[in-house]
Amino acid sequence: MRIYGTNAAGVAGKAGAARRTAAGGFSVSEQDAPHNTAAAPSLRAVSSLDGLMALQGIESPTERKKRAVAKGRKALDVLDDLKLGMLDGNLDGSTIARLKVAADGLSEGTGDPGLDAVMGEIELRVAVEIAKAGIRQP
Repeated sequence: MRIYGTNAAGVAGKAGAARRTAAGGFSVSEQDAPHNTAAAPSLRAVSSLDGLMALQGIESPTERKKRAVAKGRKALDVLDDLKLGMLDGNLDGSTIARLKVAADGLSEGTGDPGLDAVMGEIELRVAVEIAKAGIRQP
């Protein structure tokens, strides 16, 4: 037996065998028959892609802590800018807007009780300053 090409199913599908009529009168002509049979796409590639996407969604506790520390530092920097602006008498609305942006995500848990407590205190201070700024502005 000789195999031509890499798709053995395609070679078998092109055989010139005559189509016979079945007992119920059903027949398939050569024109209706598929000439090129392609292999079904592999589901293994889809499942491995789903697995990779799921793994990307999982973050380690170290990454959560690093992100929380970065958010906390950003909020503290904006609070420092607010303090300097108030001392100089140059308090503008952009600092308050930056403070509102920095307030987002401060309450996310990190799994570390000490870090969560510090983040809670920073969030409270930011909320107080935003509330005070709302009272000052007409």
